[in-house]
Amino acid sequence: MNKKLLIGTGVAFSLLFSPFSQAFAEEPTTGERKQVDNVAHRGAAGYAPENTIAGFDLAVDMKADYIEIDVQRSKDGELVVIHDTTVDRTTDGKGKVGDLTLEQLRSLDAGSWKGEEFAGEPIPTFEEIMDRYHGKVGILIELKAPELYPGIEEQVAEALSERNLDKPQNEKIILQSFNFDSMKKMDELLPQVPVGVLTSNRALTTKAALKEISTYAEWFNPSYGIVTEDVVNEVHSQGMQIGSWTVRSQEAADFLFDMKVDAIITDYPDYVDPRNE
Repeated sequence: MNKKLLIGTGVAFSLLFSPFSQAFAEEPTTGERKQVDNVAHRGAAGYAPENTIAGFDLAVDMKADYIEIDVQRSKDGELVVIHDTTVDRTTDGKGKVGDLTLEQLRSLDAGSWKGEEFAGEPIPTFEEIMDRYHGKVGILIELKAPELYPGIEEQVAEALSERNLDKPQNEKIILQSFNFDSMKKMDELLPQVPVGVLTSNRALTTKAALKEISTYAEWFNPSYGIVTEDVVNEVHSQGMQIGSWTVRSQEAADFLFDMKVDAIITDYPDYVDPRNE
């Protein structure tokens, strides 16, 4: 496990003896913040409609390290990017994602609720997002309610493999879910791709729980309300990284910087980017 460890070790040693290391040491604040991955939650969701091309493009423009996307499946078996299991909140339609065909989903307006300037933004497909952004920005892929979509793990794995995104050199692809069994399956299907688990359950921050999670996951991604120094240290001691969500204030971002997490998942990428200091 810990697929990123071997890759990262070589980079760390090369930096340690590099002339650049001294330069970084002279700017501790900026250097520290650059080590935290800036993950644009559902795109730059504070400024643009979530899980749309407009939101993801803005996140890239804001120099996010990753975009975070939510993947579900249409009635006719196509992978689509939307957070809720219904379309009611973020589109002009109604109904469950899994009860609507791709054509029906694509006909919906997923932008107007955020502002008239986003009218007509469609629900993207998973393959559309992968083709548009891989190689340009990291992609944190959340399998949303995978228990509703039997076989979705295999489908996601196939889509990634077709694009050669199942290889370790493409480490800026990460999979995550609240469904731990789904992530165990993804670890088996794509053993070289990092996986993470999402939780807001404080009971899962114990040494025993984290040790078990570390047998298949490289990331432990809790809500920031349960993050403490002890939790961060224990996650790191188990060889995992920690990314916390969802930051919607500068105070929350600063708290997570102080906790020394590895990634901050935020609706507002400018709260995390050191270039905005």
